[in-house]
Amino acid sequence: MRPDYRLLLGPTAAGLFGLGVAALPLMIYGYSQIHQTVSEIGEVGSPARVAFSLMLAVVALCILIFAAALRDRSVKAGYSPWAAYLTACMAISAGGIAVFAYPSPLHNYFGLSELVGYQAPLVLAFSWRRDPAAKAVVMVSWVMAVFMWCSIALNLATLDRGGALWAFEHPFYGLVQRSLFTVWFGWCAIIGVILFRDTRRLESKGELLKNGDATRPHHHMA
Repeated sequence: MRPDYRLLLGPTAAGLFGLGVAALPLMIYGYSQIHQTVSEIGEVGSPARVAFSLMLAVVALCILIFAAALRDRSVKAGYSPWAAYLTACMAISAGGIAVFAYPSPLHNYFGLSELVGYQAPLVLAFSWRRDPAAKAVVMVSWVMAVFMWCSIALNLATLDRGGALWAFEHPFYGLVQRSLFTVWFGWCAIIGVILFRDTRRLESKGELLKNGDATRPHHHMA
C-alpha cells in the first residue's frame, strides 16, 4: 500500500484554517478573538472579507480531498465510508460560508449544517471499533467525539439567550465557538497523520519484503 498523500490534506486544512483565523483579524481594528465569532472576520463590510472567503474555499477543497482519501481507505479496509461522507459535508458547509457572508440568512443555514460534519469522529470510531490494528484511530476518534458533543452542548446556549448558561458564556463566546473548530480540525489533523504514517509503514514493510525476495538466493534443480 503506497502512502496516500491526500491524507495530509487533513492536517493541511487544519493548519490553514487556524492560521487564517489567527491572522486575518489583524486586518480588523478592534476585533476580539475572545468576544467575537469567526464569521465576523468575513462579514459583509469587513476588510478581511475577500481573504476570509478565499481561505475558507481552499480549506473546503482540502477537506474534500481528505474525505476522498478517507473513503478510499475505509472501503479498502472493509469499513463503512460514512465517516468520509460526513467529512465531505463539512467541505460543503465551509464552501457555503465562504460564498454567503454574515449576516446573510444562507450563511446561518450553512453554519448550522456543520452539525452534520461534526459527527464524523463519532461515526469513524463506531465504524472502525472492531479492528485492533486501528486502535489509535478509534481511540482518538472516540475522545474527539466526546469533546465535540461537549462543545456542541455549550454552543447550543445561543438558542436560549435568556438562560443562565448563555449569560455565563456571553463574555467569551468567541472562544466557546472556536472550541468547535479546534476539536473538529484537530481530529482531521491527527487522523490524517496517523493514517498517512500507517500507509508509509506498510509501504516500507512491503519494500523490505520485496527486496528480501530479490536478494534471496534461488536454487535451481539440475
